[in-house]
Amino acid sequence: MNIHLKPELERLIETDIRRGPYETVEEFVECAVQMLHDQEEWLSANRTSIGAKIDEGYAAAQRGELIDAEQVREQTAAKKRAWLADHNRPA
Repeated sequence: MNIHLKPELERLIETDIRRGPYETVEEFVECAVQMLHDQEEWLSANRTSIGAKIDEGYAAAQRGELIDAEQVREQTAAKKRAWLADHNRPA
């Protein structure tokens, strides 16, 4: 299979190969395609629940049940800390 990329994408790949764990363009592309496939598979499997959450959030916003930006940052930081703790990673 031959793939033709825009020069700016070629430069991005070359940069990532120089600084990352990839040794070849083929290895980089293989990893990128696998990651994209995994993401698409997850989205497909979770499409219904994602749509339901969007609908729920929109309905809450229509009712005026909004939180301010600082609350969002605090909740996001707390969720990140919990995720990192569950995955044994330092914060």
